[in-house]
Amino acid sequence: MVRSVRIAGPGREYLIDEEPVDIVLSGGRIADIAPTGALRPQGRVIDADGAWAVPGLWDNHVHTVQWALAAERASLDDTRSASEAALRMGTVEPLSDGRRIGTGYRDALWDDRPALALLDAATGDVPTYLINADVHSVWLNSAALRREGFSTTDGVLREEGAFEISRRLNAVDPDHADRAVRAAGERAATRGVTGIVDFDMAWNADAWPRRVAAGFAAQRVEFAVYPFDLARAMKEGQRTGELLDEADLPRAGRGLVRVGPLKIISDGSLGTRTAACTHAYPGDPYNFGVMTVPREELIDLLTTATGAGLAVAVHAIGDRAASTALDAFAMTGAVGSIEHAQLVRHADLARFARLGVTASVQPQHAVDDRDLADRLWETQDSLGYPLASLFATGAEVRFGSDAPVAPLDPWQAMAAAVTRTADDRAAWHAEEAVTFDQALQASVRSATVPGAVADLVLCAADPRRAGVGLREMPVVATLLAGRVTHRA
Repeated sequence: MVRSVRIAGPGREYLIDEEPVDIVLSGGRIADIAPTGALRPQGRVIDADGAWAVPGLWDNHVHTVQWALAAERASLDDTRSASEAALRMGTVEPLSDGRRIGTGYRDALWDDRPALALLDAATGDVPTYLINADVHSVWLNSAALRREGFSTTDGVLREEGAFEISRRLNAVDPDHADRAVRAAGERAATRGVTGIVDFDMAWNADAWPRRVAAGFAAQRVEFAVYPFDLARAMKEGQRTGELLDEADLPRAGRGLVRVGPLKIISDGSLGTRTAACTHAYPGDPYNFGVMTVPREELIDLLTTATGAGLAVAVHAIGDRAASTALDAFAMTGAVGSIEHAQLVRHADLARFARLGVTASVQPQHAVDDRDLADRLWETQDSLGYPLASLFATGAEVRFGSDAPVAPLDPWQAMAAAVTRTADDRAAWHAEEAVTFDQALQASVRSATVPGAVADLVLCAADPRRAGVGLREMPVVATLLAGRVTHRA
């Protein structure tokens, strides 16, 4: 029993007032809800002392291993120039494998440009890698290029080359990665996270049972498959929503890991200036971004995935990419999501709801990228980082972080969606702000009602009245299927 708790999220509409209630949990689900003191306590009792409860929070877009390993890498998110980033990397202690790795820079905001000679002068013969905040480009010194077998005049690899470097950097010893993921999952539980969608570029069907067998039990997980593993997933009969074999898993980990969607990256990113857009990027009249998956290939992938019982998650940041993805959904009858949807044609907004395509967005990106968007998309006439407009069409909207691009903290995502700012500046495109109830709706998969899964978050303050304080929302406890994964 969770005793004396106020329900602040979905489910409160069934209560006649805001007085505390007791929630009885049984078999991983909510068995009953009644005014405090009306039911006899059963089993273990958690005294919430009037805390506010919302359903367990989900982050619907996470690069799990890269997010977990980011804690071991040098942060470059506050660097203001290529020269500063290069000099900082020259002082970074190499990791055990001899590499220096930094992450989080945003070169589109710099006045100078990344250059091979600049990075070589600062870092010498130690292989050095700087990962852009958007993960769509990586800046390497000559020692790193030789080690990886790549060649480029400015030291920068973009799109598939950058993804290959990230895959190699993330391919650490499995025990090392699993420990990092477990620790990161436990940290996420302190923020009320009970579920994640994992978009690691790896064969995750083996990794997740191994992690659960080793003790990971903090979140529910849906893991993606990439096109290079699609044939393997089909051969093994993987279908979206199905649980993996749990015969050898500990009891706490059962029911946690499910097959997710086929992930397709159809264009680039804003920061790398490769998001596929209708109009050219300023000062670069021939650069409209890149469609990394041609239209016909995208249609073929969606057709194959649908026939195999797999949902799809199509990365589409620019408006050309989003429009092409919606066309592919319409032509194939595929189900799933468009990931990011950062620039959307006005005429395409209603198509999300009409086609049943989920808009899986990352509200923190809007406030992190506002300066980039104002500079790089000033010539675009589509809608940038829409939220309220998507809700208004009736589309299903889900929130995520794209961690490690943004912190894995749904409270930050909700705060960004509600306030449209992350500093003391006025709201950026305030017309796209949403209500707290809408933000929470996009961050949960259940409600606090009898019969629902017992994934709960107990908050020390009323989140409906927190405003900008949502970012620092104090989480008293997190329960996953009635099991405590965090207690302050």
